[in-house]
Amino acid sequence: MASLVFQNVSFAYPGSPVRLFDGIDFGVSEGWAGIVGANGAGKTTLLQLACGLLSPAAGTIHRPERVVYCPQRTDEPMPELASLLSSFDGEAYRLRGALEVEDDFIDRWDTLSHGERKRAQIAACLWTRPTLFAIDEPTNHLDARARAIVFDALRAFRGVGLLVSHDRGLLDQLCTNSLFLFPPEVTLRSGGYTDARAGLDAENQRVLERKQQATRDRRRLRTEMEERRRHVQEAHKARSKRGIDRKDHDAKEKIDQARIADGGAGKNLRQLEGRLRQASEQEASLIARKERATGISLRGRRSRWNALFSIEATQLPLGENRQLAVPDLLMQPGDRIALIGPNGGGKSTLVRHILSLLDLPPEEVVSIPQEIRAEAARDALAAVKGLAGSRLGEVMQWVSRLGSDPHQLLDSLTPSPGEVRKLMLSLRMTDAPVLLILDEPTNHMDLPSVECLESALREYPGGLLLVSHDLRFLQPLTTATWEIHPDGEQRGVSRLCMRHRPPVADPGG
Repeated sequence: MASLVFQNVSFAYPGSPVRLFDGIDFGVSEGWAGIVGANGAGKTTLLQLACGLLSPAAGTIHRPERVVYCPQRTDEPMPELASLLSSFDGEAYRLRGALEVEDDFIDRWDTLSHGERKRAQIAACLWTRPTLFAIDEPTNHLDARARAIVFDALRAFRGVGLLVSHDRGLLDQLCTNSLFLFPPEVTLRSGGYTDARAGLDAENQRVLERKQQATRDRRRLRTEMEERRRHVQEAHKARSKRGIDRKDHDAKEKIDQARIADGGAGKNLRQLEGRLRQASEQEASLIARKERATGISLRGRRSRWNALFSIEATQLPLGENRQLAVPDLLMQPGDRIALIGPNGGGKSTLVRHILSLLDLPPEEVVSIPQEIRAEAARDALAAVKGLAGSRLGEVMQWVSRLGSDPHQLLDSLTPSPGEVRKLMLSLRMTDAPVLLILDEPTNHMDLPSVECLESALREYPGGLLLVSHDLRFLQPLTTATWEIHPDGEQRGVSRLCMRHRPPVADPGG
C-alpha cells in the first residue's frame, strides 16, 4: 500500500530566521487527508514538500513514485493538459467527459472562467495516474454543479491524497484524516474536518483546564511556602539566646529544644519548596494552543450621491458566439447586491464592465478581483514592506486581526492567495470607501478568516457588490440578487435578471 511519511522534517524559507516547520513527524496512507491551518501556516508549503518541489532543511520524506501537484492558481494550463486533449485513450475520454473539459480549452485559456480552468487542471493531473495527488483548493471558483463534478472525480481517486481546502463540506465528505498546522508543529487526527476539529478542540480544552489547575496549585503552594518561611524566621528570631543571662540554664535549654523543633519546620519548608518546584514544572509542561485574536471593522461610509453607478443596457461578449445581455443597472449608496450565476456565465466580465464605467474617485472604491496573479501578489507585498513604520504597523495589525501571522507574511517571498486578499483589504482600511466590489472574496481564505470577513461586511455601511458561489456567505450579507441565466430565449445569449431579495442557500449544501 502506498504511503507518505515525514520523519523529523524541518523547513524554513531562505532569508527567514524562523523555521516554518520544526521536526514534524506524520504518515498517511491511501485515502484523502485534509490539510487545515490559517493562511500563512504553510499548507501549500507542506504540499510542495510532499511532492518534492521543495527540499527540507532537515529530516527525510518518503513518498510514492508517481507524484502530482495541482496548485491553487489557474494562471497557466497544466503541462499535461495538451497531452490529455490530444489523446484518444479511453481514460482520456472518460476524464474529459467527467470533468466537462472541452477540446479547445487550451486555445481559449485566457477567456475561460476560473472554474473551467480548475476542472481542466484536475483532469490533467488525474490523467498522469498519480500515486500521490496533492491538490490545493480544488473547489475555489466552482458553482454547485461543478463542485459536484469535482467531488465525484476526487472521490474516485485511489492513492494517497492531500487536500488543502476551506470547503468544510468537502473536507468532511472526502477525508479520512485531518492534518492541522500550528507552526512549527503539525497534528494528525483521524476523521473529516468537523469531527477531527471537535476532538482537537476538546483535547486542547482539557490541557487548558489542567494548566489552569496547575497554575492555581503553584500559586497556592508559593503563598503557603512564603507564609511558612515567615513563621520560621519569626520563630528563629524569638528563640535567640541574645539577652539571656549566661547562668539561666533553664531558659537556654528551652530555646535549644525549640530550635530542634524548628529544624523539623525547616525540613517541612524544604519539602514544600520541592512540591512548588514540581508544580511549576508541571505547569510549564502543559502547553495549550492559543487562538489568534481576530475581528475587524471596515472603515466605510455611505455615499452622499443618489447613485453609485447607473449603466445603460448592453450586450457583453463572452467569447466566440456567446454574449451576456445586461439590462439597465442602478446601484444606490446603501444597496447590498449578490451577483450569482454558473461558471463561465459572465460574472467577472460584468464586474470589469461596471468598473470601467464608474465615475467615483478611485479612493472611494475597493475592488478585489477573483484571482490575483503571482506578480501582483509580490507587488502588493513589496508595497506593504515599503510603508513607513506607523503605517506598516497599522496594516500588519489588520492582517493579524484577519487571522494571519504578520511576521511570517513579511518573511515570505510571495504571499499566498488568501494572504494577498488580506493585504489588499488591509491597505485600504483607512480610505473609508463608499463601494466594495469583491469577486469571490472567500476563495483561498481559511475558515476563521471567512467568518471574520462575514462579520465585518455585515456592519459595513457603504454599497456592497459581492460575487460568490457561496450562498451561505451571501445570504446574510445581501438584500438583492443579480443572477445570470445562461442561454435564455436566444441561443448563445445569457441574461442578467434582478430580484429584490437575497439568494437562498441550500441548507444541505
